[in-house]
Amino acid sequence: MVNNQSSKLSVGIASFFEVILIVTAIVSMAARQGKNLSLTLLAMFCLILPFIMTRIANSKNIVLPSSFQPFLLIFIFLAQYLGEIKKFYLTFWWWDLLLHALFGSFAVIVALYAMKGTIRKDQETTLRRFTLLKIIFAFCFSIALGTLWEMFEFTGDYLFKTNLVKGGLEDTSTDLLIKILTAFITSVILYFRSLKINR
Repeated sequence: MVNNQSSKLSVGIASFFEVILIVTAIVSMAARQGKNLSLTLLAMFCLILPFIMTRIANSKNIVLPSSFQPFLLIFIFLAQYLGEIKKFYLTFWWWDLLLHALFGSFAVIVALYAMKGTIRKDQETTLRRFTLLKIIFAFCFSIALGTLWEMFEFTGDYLFKTNLVKGGLEDTSTDLLIKILTAFITSVILYFRSLKINR
């Protein structure tokens, strides 16, 4: 039975971020900044998602890395609070690329953990081939998630007139390229690291 625990660190990070967002929501209401208030409420809700995802993973016997909750909590804060509310996306041209790079790399790690206990090596399969298969799957998993996110951004802009795809085709292509690059680098490193550990 898989039991991905919510650590004190994760709860502490979430609580700290929630306090910041509550203060931001109060200030936004006082200043009648409706857009900022909406973004703040959305960020507050998103901070609950890592804990919900962990519970679902436990019910499905899916193994998650111990860094899953802390990483997602910090990622959400960087994207929602600093990126959208504090306008880091506009202030720093590289902010969006940084987040896509982090996501592309971490998704590979999550995929490898999720395969534990799900895919088993046959006696006829060599360790090198089995490791390569897992790495290829993890790489493709990361790219698939990244592509789905880009489709989500496009759909949001098309249906709800949001401004998620800020640079059009160039923005989408650059986001995908940086995800592919970081996912590939992470995959190569983990491939050789796994072979070295299992010698």
